Amino acid sequence: MGLWDKLVSLLGFKKKEVNVLVIGLNNSGKSTVINHFKNEEERTVDIVPTVGFNVEKFKIVVREELDLLLQHPDISGRRLPILFFANKMDLRDALSSVKIASGLGLERILDKPWHICASNAVTGEGLQE
Repeated sequence: MGLWDKLVSLLGFKKKEVNVLVIGLNNSGKSTVINHFKNEEERTVDIVPTVGFNVEKFKIVVREELDLLLQHPDISGRRLPILFFANKMDLRDALSSVKIASGLGLERILDKPWHICASNAVTGEGLQE
């Protein structure tokens, strides 16, 4: 980083770059959510869906994957904020954010700030929260 870049950064004129890790099961809408945040000219029109799991398997796998993620050495010792997108809320059988939080046991996550947000990645609803 050159002197000019350092000066611009110190004065706050340069936008801060952040890395965001999006983790989810197959067919959960990860690509659609990411696509929604891209600039208009960078967005993809057609996103090829992936094959997911059935509902029973999905519920079991989600909690197990969350537990593994929270126990990972790179995450467990750090106070990283966690954002849960409760995507596909437009579907008839969708669970509420409260039921999802309860089912995942999110109330037991005491060492990290977390938030759950109901969303619909296709329409963009809930993604700006």
